[in-house]
Amino acid sequence: MTKKEYHIPYGRHHVTQEDIAAVQQVLQSAFLTMGPKAKEFEESFASYVGSKYAVTVSNGTAALHLCAMAMKVNSESKVITTALTFAASAN
Repeated sequence: MTKKEYHIPYGRHHVTQEDIAAVQQVLQSAFLTMGPKAKEFEESFASYVGSKYAVTVSNGTAALHLCAMAMKVNSESKVITTALTFAASAN
C-alpha cells in the first residue's frame, strides 16, 4: 500500500445504504435526540474504549467543554493548544 491509500479526505465521506437506513430509522422514530439510539451508542462506545461511561454531545465544541469541566479547568488554569486548530480548542 502506498502512503496515499492511508489518507482520509476531510471533505469526502463514505456513507453506505445501511448508514442512510439507520439515519432514516431515527428520523422516523419518536426520538430525534436523547433516545434509545443515543444510549445504545454511548454504551457501545464506552465498551469499545474500555470506559465505564460515555456521553454523547451535539458537537466537538461541546465535547471539548465537557473535557475541560472534567479536568476542572477554570479561569486560573493554564491550557496549551496548537495554533493550527479550530478556534473552539482555544476557547
